[in-house]
Amino acid sequence: MSKSSLRRQASDWRRHFFYRKESLHTTWKLRISIVLLIVLATAATLRFWRLQIAQSLVCAEKITASDGLLVEYYDLGSYLVFEHAGDLQRIGMAPRIFVPVPKNASAVSKGVTELMAHLARISSFETVPIQEIEPIRLNEAKQIRDFLKAEGVTSIVLVTPDFRSRRSFLVYNTVFSSAGISVGCAPVFGLTNPQNWTKTWHGIQDVTEQFLKLQYYRFYVLL
Repeated sequence: MSKSSLRRQASDWRRHFFYRKESLHTTWKLRISIVLLIVLATAATLRFWRLQIAQSLVCAEKITASDGLLVEYYDLGSYLVFEHAGDLQRIGMAPRIFVPVPKNASAVSKGVTELMAHLARISSFETVPIQEIEPIRLNEAKQIRDFLKAEGVTSIVLVTPDFRSRRSFLVYNTVFSSAGISVGCAPVFGLTNPQNWTKTWHGIQDVTEQFLKLQYYRFYVLL
């Protein structure tokens, strides 16, 4: 038997246990080119994506004559929501203003709320006592829904700070719809807005936080 025949037989035997394949690898030039292309594309469209990210956090403004205005108040920086609610009430959008307040709120906290309402020239408002239970926004909405239903309210406009407005509207609209309460939305902007939020660290921090919270509520809490 020839040597070539022996090699062929050995090869036929090995193919049952081993095989050979070719692999293609990219060069460093191609890798650098791809990275540069991504960087350039990102830089060229940064303004577009910056605006899109911020706008995705803001509810679509929907202000119609309703039974009441629901003011989302969190801290001293929320004064503008009182001011906007007062303006809406004065032009006849709603006769009543509701402000959720924790049941265990201190006298100082209640006094600050009353001061903001006074500065915003709101003649009267009604507090909605709530108990803070995680997830806070969802459980607040359920408690407020029960309160408004007992008051005979069938429509509400949510007056809420800018970048948290989409999440708040999503939660309230989901919870209130089961009680037959329609929800409008009035986002309120301060110095930071979708056009300039990347210019300050506070703006970047706020948008990042609200973006993550929106996804958390959208894909986990409200499922």
